[in-house]
Amino acid sequence: MAPLTCTKLSLITIAGVVTQIIGLSFFVFGFFPVKPALPGTSGSESFYVPACDFVSNQSDTTLPSDKLKSSYQELSGIPPSFDRLILMAMVSGAIGGFLDVAFNFNTQAMTDDNLLGQFFKIGWKMVMLGDETWLKLFPGLFKRHDGVSSFYVKDTVQVDQNVSRHLGDELSKDDWDLLILHYLGLDHVGHIGGRNSALMAPKMKEMDEVVKLIHSSINQSQGNGQGRTLLMIVSDHGMTENGNHGGSTYEETDTLALFIGLRNHVFDYASVINQIDIAPTLALLFGVPIPKNNVGVLIREAFDSLKEDKHLRALELNSWQLLRLLQAQLSGLPCRNFPCDAFYDHQSSGSTDCNHETEDMLCCLYIEATTLYTSWKSKRGFESASTKDYSSAAAAYYKFLKSASEWLSRRSTDKPVKLLALGLATMFVSTVILSSLMFCRLREIYHGGKQQSLNLNDSMNGWSLDETFILSVILILVSSMTSSSMVEEEQYIWYFLISTFYLLLLRKTAQSLCAVRFQSSFFTQNGQSREGYFRMCFVFLLLTSGRVLRGWHQGGVNWTSLPDISKWLEQAGSQHVKSLQLISAFLVISIGLFALFSIESKGKCFQMVRLSFLISGLLVLLHITKYQDYTFSSTNYGATLLVQIIYAILGVATIGTVVALPWVIPFSTSKICPTDNTISPLFLSIHEKFPLVELRDSLYVIGWAYVLCWCLLQLLLQQPINTTPILLLLLQILAGTLYFARSGTHHKEWVEIAAFYYLGMAGHFALGNTNTLATIDVAGAFIGISSHSTLLSGILMFIITYASPMFILLSLVIYISMKNMAHLVIPEKAGPGDHLMMMLGFSCLVPLVINSILLTSYTVVLLLMQNHLFVWSVFSPKYLYVCATAVCTYIGVFIVATTGFYAYFVLDMRKQKPYSC
Repeated sequence: MAPLTCTKLSLITIAGVVTQIIGLSFFVFGFFPVKPALPGTSGSESFYVPACDFVSNQSDTTLPSDKLKSSYQELSGIPPSFDRLILMAMVSGAIGGFLDVAFNFNTQAMTDDNLLGQFFKIGWKMVMLGDETWLKLFPGLFKRHDGVSSFYVKDTVQVDQNVSRHLGDELSKDDWDLLILHYLGLDHVGHIGGRNSALMAPKMKEMDEVVKLIHSSINQSQGNGQGRTLLMIVSDHGMTENGNHGGSTYEETDTLALFIGLRNHVFDYASVINQIDIAPTLALLFGVPIPKNNVGVLIREAFDSLKEDKHLRALELNSWQLLRLLQAQLSGLPCRNFPCDAFYDHQSSGSTDCNHETEDMLCCLYIEATTLYTSWKSKRGFESASTKDYSSAAAAYYKFLKSASEWLSRRSTDKPVKLLALGLATMFVSTVILSSLMFCRLREIYHGGKQQSLNLNDSMNGWSLDETFILSVILILVSSMTSSSMVEEEQYIWYFLISTFYLLLLRKTAQSLCAVRFQSSFFTQNGQSREGYFRMCFVFLLLTSGRVLRGWHQGGVNWTSLPDISKWLEQAGSQHVKSLQLISAFLVISIGLFALFSIESKGKCFQMVRLSFLISGLLVLLHITKYQDYTFSSTNYGATLLVQIIYAILGVATIGTVVALPWVIPFSTSKICPTDNTISPLFLSIHEKFPLVELRDSLYVIGWAYVLCWCLLQLLLQQPINTTPILLLLLQILAGTLYFARSGTHHKEWVEIAAFYYLGMAGHFALGNTNTLATIDVAGAFIGISSHSTLLSGILMFIITYASPMFILLSLVIYISMKNMAHLVIPEKAGPGDHLMMMLGFSCLVPLVINSILLTSYTVVLLLMQNHLFVWSVFSPKYLYVCATAVCTYIGVFIVATTGFYAYFVLDMRKQKPYSC
């Protein structure tokens, strides 16, 4: 096989990555369902039994609103129970798709049939105060509105005052039929400080006063003959202990639904309902058709005050709604054309054991309910009609409705098998391509005869324990993915594996010290022993910082209630957190600046880089001191402006360093890099062909510019409690880089880079992240943004969530600049291509190969688990994280590769015409 060239390696790697992205796109669009929806809106056909030859009444759209309202009331047979509705927020009753968690951040006009559209058709006047998402969902429907952004979660005051300031005037008016009040402060309090925030009790009391005001106004208006008003108080979600939501835990899915104004007292006790049940209940209470794609069941207690015939009629209308959806999704439904085909073979006058397949069972339950209802109607007015007959018919309807609703709720669109297979096959091909490149590169370097000519350490020739462990990590991760519990508690796997690897480093360092003591001369032994002791100190630093990181957050799902360092600090008080935050931030900035100042000054360009990051660091400390409050932070204009200034300085400083430094760095007269104690004679021959010292210096400064910029961003965006973990991650990166730089050829480069990758994943969980969507930090995603932008907020959210993996990938630029890789180049072939492969080959291939194997493996797992009970609550969220990790890897590798290529070729061009600043 022909040896790899730089061009060939680059092109094949790009082809492998592009192939993987295409395959991933195919699979994601094929696997994740888009919620099924019937076209159009419900009209007069809703009040007729589903029939095969029924044609929708097109005159609905041409009737005036008052006549349409009268027509609906006449057809339904159920007089409206209320005249007006106050909603404090569920309008379609359809089941959301899994990917709606992402689509909701860029809300568009709602096209599905919904309650507000039905109310608008009958002439209702509607007013909305609060979350501006309503205005995006229903443009043009509101007579009056005052919207506020729901995404500025730092604001817990103005978002509610903006609603309450209109409340008195609106309650005194009679020109509206629906008043929507969407308060946001309680949600924001949870995001900032969690369930136990100091702001939670005052905010709850504030909401109590609002409800009290509305209730008093309703009683007064009804006493004045202004009609009956229903007040419905609902919450769309709950929250975890730390104030987030988006997962499937009880705390996140348990919500409030309070009806005030019903004539009976049935809601003196708690009743369990589903959110999708609200839409059909309100539709039937107010005399409009049930939204076309609603899969809910009317709330029984809301209709108990109705007469028996009205209650059963409401159940019949609800059953017709679900039957239409069943007919659309079950082509083999036996009663599909009922009553056209006189399907009475399955019916009976008494109870029936409907234990059949899904289609037969649902049809059997429906026929049984309609038969009992028909029997009750035929006996109505006679002594034979009894309460028992009414109860039997109602119970039969509810049994059908519950069964049909549960089936439709679980129903997802049929997955295109061919698209899934194509996506998986494409991803597998990309994995083979990248893995083959890695294998070829390893064979060329370590098994192609080079090590004999270079007289490398014997550890390069054998299959060592650390190499075996690095590969075993991948096998352990792949096998653990098949268990839902292991997915939920994945952080423990990473903690164990990375700690074990540190112990292997300690063992190998101790072995090398012993070998030096017994095999070397006194003078050689003295120098090498000193290096060994330095490496030993770095390993102890890795172990210590790793242990503190492990105990900082008690992540996962099942053990979040257990004590950890972050909880202990929070209980100690916000002042302790603030002090620790300032100390950690100061140390992070100091380490970064010290690294930049440690290199010998080589002109004004270096001074500008140092000055820019010094100013940025001081501004970050100012922001932390003046504006960051652990318990509360509002949308302060000064804070926003300061953060925007920091963003601008960091962006200009980092990009400017990357672009300008290779052009202005002066060439050194020395042929040996002064910072490297392990320079091989080979590097001298390379330097004759290329200015190696300038490249290493450039990459060193650029790498620290990346790392310091990333650290400063994290100090701004992360929760205050996470400032210390950022410091610990920086220390781990520094210790790991120095250890590997001083270890020479004790470890193969691909092992070292794989270890860095694993360190990044362990740090990801150490910052409090899990495989549930509920731990995504929404609060920090709007820091420094003056107006809502989905794109900018999404970028900030990605930066916060993937702080550690990207941290590691950016630090590889520093690793490249400090690591002696002379043994990776053949002296007689020490040209630009071979030199570039020496620097960037493993640094780019190793992360891509590991990511590719894990991504493809988990894709197979997700396919195998598609019918698992926890497919949407555990395996699918994990897959989204896996996909996002892949994106993070692509971006990080692209930055590393581009930086190396750019610096190399700029310096190569300048070699013919030296220039310095």
